[in-house]
Amino acid sequence: MLQEYLRLNKNILIAFAASITISAVIAQLLAEQAAYLNTTYTTIVDYVIYFSVFSGLFYLDNRKKYRLESGGIDSAKLKHDLKKLITSLGIAEIVYTAVRWILQYYFLTINYDPYLASIVSQGLSTIIYMLVVNFIVKITRLYKDGN
Repeated sequence: MLQEYLRLNKNILIAFAASITISAVIAQLLAEQAAYLNTTYTTIVDYVIYFSVFSGLFYLDNRKKYRLESGGIDSAKLKHDLKKLITSLGIAEIVYTAVRWILQYYFLTINYDPYLASIVSQGLSTIIYMLVVNFIVKITRLYKDGN
């Protein structure tokens, strides 16, 4: 069970590292845009990169977990776990998006460099995201009962 939490958190952190880096570059490239546009575009890029990297890593870590001895997929178990994972990530994403957008917009309005506003807002939002997602994963019992 602990290994499952560690793998999940590793995947989240690697995905955030990739999205933080690319989002900072995009924020700087869009430096001439209005703060709300810079923030919105950067947040969109953040999501595309994060979910692409996270999904790939999650698949690689869990591809054998749902295999039956016959070679098929245990679709009932996969569906059950995906519901819990999507619930956990979904709630955390709502919190993350609100915090990230507000912080980046604020930092841009007080004249932070765009790349720095993106990095700081995403870093702080990631910490909050990690707390929320781990709390919800625990509540939904994603890694209980042999899952």
